[in-house]
Amino acid sequence: MKVILLDNIKGVGKKDEVINAADGYARNFLFPKKLAVEANAENMSKLNNKKEAKSYKKDLEKQAAEELAKKLKGIMLKIKVKAGENRKIFGGVTSKEISENLSTQYKIEIDKKKIDLKETIKTLGEFNVAIKLFEGVIANLKVEVISQ
Repeated sequence: MKVILLDNIKGVGKKDEVINAADGYARNFLFPKKLAVEANAENMSKLNNKKEAKSYKKDLEKQAAEELAKKLKGIMLKIKVKAGENRKIFGGVTSKEISENLSTQYKIEIDKKKIDLKETIKTLGEFNVAIKLFEGVIANLKVEVISQ
């Protein structure tokens, strides 16, 4: 019997997957526990509509991420820090500080987890920072660390 899973079931399949299940397993376990529904025409139609809506939403998010990447490409973010001799910074510039400065200077909200900073910036100068906006959409941001 073909069924559509409504939840992830270990060893059986993932949510929204159409699988072949034994009749007894489907009737006595999956259906009563509301883990699956029968894969009839109506339920298949609902599943297809759900998948189309999901892919449409994903496309919109990707377009928004690409537009944001274009915006970030033309930005030179300046971060003022206290520095000592030899152009060394007291502390360091982290992804959190980059995110906060983008928010205050350019009104662009980016989660600090999306900023791919290998290690904290500990010297003055210009740096290229990669920002993972979406699957396959990576923006490069120029960050200039200057002394106060």
